[in-house]
Amino acid sequence: MKRSRVNDIMAQAHELIRSHGFVLPPFAHWSPEEFQAKRETARHVIDTRCGWDITDFGAGRFDELGLFLFTLRNGRLADLQRGGGMCYAEKLLISRRDQLSPMHTHLLKAEDIINRGGATLVVELFGSDDAGNFAGDRGGSVLCDGVRRAYGPGEKLRLAPGESVTLMPGDWHAFWGDGGDVLIGEVSTVNDDETDNIFREPIGRFSEIEEDTAPTHLLVSDYATRLG
Repeated sequence: MKRSRVNDIMAQAHELIRSHGFVLPPFAHWSPEEFQAKRETARHVIDTRCGWDITDFGAGRFDELGLFLFTLRNGRLADLQRGGGMCYAEKLLISRRDQLSPMHTHLLKAEDIINRGGATLVVELFGSDDAGNFAGDRGGSVLCDGVRRAYGPGEKLRLAPGESVTLMPGDWHAFWGDGGDVLIGEVSTVNDDETDNIFREPIGRFSEIEEDTAPTHLLVSDYATRLG
């Protein structure tokens, strides 16, 4: 993706988030220079990869296959492994109309996916085989707003604003906005986007950025190269 496109997506996403009455934390507004100046005191933000995240999954077709994310808070895997401390994470996502977030699951992360406002969020579900791999002939069960619901293979949940689904490791899922854009909340155990996203198809989690202009804000994928 071109950096200019990333900057535009950030601006559009920020406007949509504000239109739903949600205010991003202060570090969302830092310029790259401000982030560099605060990198020592903001070490937790950097190390846990909180912040802006925009991906086309390496396919170069963001409008069709892509996702906007902003990680608001995130704990550390070490705390999760020892069973104490900051074992949770929270994100905002935007799924645009008919924009696919492709079929995937997680090895560790359990997550609530919440329609925070906008159109209908469609979540397509499949179960796993005994080894945890994608199983096109298996369903399972999930909690929808705390109520247990069985699903068949390929069943599509339709979540209206305010509704949610709880997904456990082994629940294979894809999602998109139906009828318009959707602001999504994600509340989960510690989030590790580098190793804990298992995609059905061999695709990339992060985009390669073509630097055609300066960044408005840093992406989480910029931290390693720009902040150290």
